[in-house]
Amino acid sequence: MSRTIRACRTGSSPLCANLAAVNFALDVVDAADPSRLALIALAADGERREIVFGEVADRSARLAGALAGRGIGRGDVVMTLIGNRPEWAYAMVACWRLGAVAQPCTEQLRSSDLRTRMELVDPRAVVADERDLATLEQTGFDGEILVLPDDRLLDGCEPAPAAQLGPGDPALIVFTSGTSGQPKPIRHGARYLEGQRVQAEHWYGVRDGDLCWCTAASGWSLSARNAFVAAWLRGGAAVLQDRRFDPAERLEVLERERVDVLCRSPTEYRAIAKRCELGPLAALRHAVAAGEPLNPEVVRAWEEGVGVAIHDGYGQTETGHLTGMPIGPPVRPGSMGRPLPGFRAWVDAGELVIDPSTVPTFFIDGPRDEPWHTGDRIREDEDGYLWFEGRSDDVIISAGYRIGPFEVESALISHPAVAEAAAVAAPDEVRGQVVRAVIVLRDGYEPGERLAEELQEHVKGQTAPYKYPRVVEFAAELPKTPSGKIKRAELRGDSPAWAARAARAAATMPAPGAPPGGHDCRLTGPGAR
Repeated sequence: MSRTIRACRTGSSPLCANLAAVNFALDVVDAADPSRLALIALAADGERREIVFGEVADRSARLAGALAGRGIGRGDVVMTLIGNRPEWAYAMVACWRLGAVAQPCTEQLRSSDLRTRMELVDPRAVVADERDLATLEQTGFDGEILVLPDDRLLDGCEPAPAAQLGPGDPALIVFTSGTSGQPKPIRHGARYLEGQRVQAEHWYGVRDGDLCWCTAASGWSLSARNAFVAAWLRGGAAVLQDRRFDPAERLEVLERERVDVLCRSPTEYRAIAKRCELGPLAALRHAVAAGEPLNPEVVRAWEEGVGVAIHDGYGQTETGHLTGMPIGPPVRPGSMGRPLPGFRAWVDAGELVIDPSTVPTFFIDGPRDEPWHTGDRIREDEDGYLWFEGRSDDVIISAGYRIGPFEVESALISHPAVAEAAAVAAPDEVRGQVVRAVIVLRDGYEPGERLAEELQEHVKGQTAPYKYPRVVEFAAELPKTPSGKIKRAELRGDSPAWAARAARAAATMPAPGAPPGGHDCRLTGPGAR
């Protein structure tokens, strides 16, 4: 039994197939008043800079010229390895100006992660922060490398002209989490950027002159659309903060900078509500959350303490943003809202399904003439509001990070002590979920806390640190099907033993947006099952 979900009626429907020639750099950045505020950059050393559109246009155009001078042009893939700094925005806009395809990477990726991405997308160039050069060099990449910040690089280049792009011309590659294998590259066309106007208006809620802050780290799907793109499309400015997550400091920034619109992961909202005393923020008008389910208690805590109700939303790497709590009606805590205006979606046998032809941000390699099955279990209430019930696949969503178990298992198995490993989700009060690893040891190795800690550090060294298992258990064997596949559902069963261990997990973790560095506190839970 299925039926079309009723979308919000406000606003016009997106014209997915009828977008004219577009170029974000020309149509948005160059077209803005050069004296209008574009970015507030908050550096790790405390420096604060206000950057106007004239500077963004000039520096991104010169960076595009530097890329063009190295033979980079339309359709070429350019990786970025830069934190939440203005140089990242310049690099992204420079790619779009040329018609090159931007592939942003988070700074938490290790050289092995980067190599995997390079093998899949074959970048012609990498634009990197100087602090990430050592990691980049370990990949063995032999293409063009442009290091930022470097005023000499930009000053010596003429601005490149903007290419005229069709809606389906590749503009962006973002990677999936990877649930049954390695993360996959997803290509989005130029229409993806223009298509953000729908969520920017009807979910993110940006108004002309607003100051917006999306705290997601560069390299993720959410940051690619909301770190600055959505704000600029609606006449707003964006905050880019290049610092690790600190709950009290984030509240202080909201107050000091007088942020109007806030976008962050549910984990950040939970952590701040738990560790700080919430109080009114005079300028904050609207707040949204995405990346993982937002529990009702956090919505109520922020509404009671700050006076702003968090509007939850939902999307996928392949689709872009799909649903959001409507602006205007009372927020329904726990719901991910309704489909965005003009987006056709329905629930079929408990799974959310969409019509790609109605979604302007749908990926260019996906089938637009047949329904897209999201793989997410959704409940629809009598008013058309959607409620997330779980994923059909095995992805782990921890603190907003989407973690594929295959990546964790591959890192664990590379350790000489590990014969087999399975990674599943364990509940966590702050992060929503954490990675739980169940490990079968090779002969000659004994389970214990020291080995569990060694395995955790091993995973951190093999792949991005946010993927490491905070819960480690040892078992004589893994539950498997007759065909040899791991019974993940059985491993995810609500075992009182591991649930108690998960509850004792340490309370700090780098949130999305935090640059690498420092040492995560960890939970070790060795013991035979």
